[in-house]
Amino acid sequence: MTLDRFAGLLGRAAPTAFASTAFASTAFAPAAFVTAALAAGLAGAAQAETYTIQTSFNAGDFSTQHLSETWLPKIAEMTDGRVEIAFTPNGSVVPAKETPEAVAYGVLDGDFTSVNYFSGREPAFALLGDLISGYDTPRQMLGFCKDGVGEEMMQKAADELTDGEVKVIACGPYSREALAARTPIRTFEDLQGMKIRSPEGLAAAVFAAAGASPVSIPFSEVYGALEKGIVDAADASAYVNNDATGLNDVAPYPLYPGIHSMAAMQFTMTRSKWDALSPEDQTALRDWWYMAMEDLTRVVHEEDEKLAERDRQGDRIEVIDWAQEDRDKLREVARAEWESYAEKSELAGEVLQAHLDYMKSIGLLK
Repeated sequence: MTLDRFAGLLGRAAPTAFASTAFASTAFAPAAFVTAALAAGLAGAAQAETYTIQTSFNAGDFSTQHLSETWLPKIAEMTDGRVEIAFTPNGSVVPAKETPEAVAYGVLDGDFTSVNYFSGREPAFALLGDLISGYDTPRQMLGFCKDGVGEEMMQKAADELTDGEVKVIACGPYSREALAARTPIRTFEDLQGMKIRSPEGLAAAVFAAAGASPVSIPFSEVYGALEKGIVDAADASAYVNNDATGLNDVAPYPLYPGIHSMAAMQFTMTRSKWDALSPEDQTALRDWWYMAMEDLTRVVHEEDEKLAERDRQGDRIEVIDWAQEDRDKLREVARAEWESYAEKSELAGEVLQAHLDYMKSIGLLK
């Protein structure tokens, strides 16, 4: 990605910013949002600095609504009105895989993005973004970031792409994703020949090693790809998000609890903007993010369980729960791919060792 590419973006009108309640809408009305954002900025200019953060969420996601309605308002409270954040949805300013450069050059003030999008550019991101079949719960991997060396590893990976111009504030997942499927995949062997939408990198490698055919499709196009039969299944999001965006309507054989993905997000800011914050506000932003993600983990799990049970009681959707034997077969395949990715770069090897050390420290591995 060249500086000219982002210089051109910097010459455009300011990126669209969603107010907390507006971002919950499934519609995207740029003029209205720009007007609202400018009005809010003028009204609060004396008190707060508003930072535009592009997410990898779609506007209609349950997760989007919960974060926007419950947690965006808390930032101002935690910083005594000095800091506010405006979210923009996946791909609204730049494609998700370009957010590191966009943040580095100040096109975006920061991002809140699944780092799987960057795995094709630095293999370490594949292991940081989703250690397929590794951690049992999102809280374990959040601990790797917050209490272990996850943030440090994520910063090293970000530096590989942006020469230190991006600050990684926090990282981690919030859900064990379901697998939306329009064709029943009841066993490990049923993966054979299935066309599965998957991010580039480790997830795609694991599906391929298991006999499926991974297909790279932008997240925003998953619904159409499932509806038209372009893919048989899709690595998309949590059960509640898939339900909210209608994926289960066109893919009525969801695998839940998920067999594969626990995608980690990163929360970043342009280095110069981060450095301009007071130490108190820096601490508040990091604390805010982990509080929001831990709460989102709890709420999403509760909603996942409620919706999956509702669908089990109906006759429209078949919720498929793999037997442990099939899950173990996929984990064996996944572990071989971990090792393969660890050999792709020095940093990737360092990241895998960091994961293994942390897993042992919490008793997940011996």
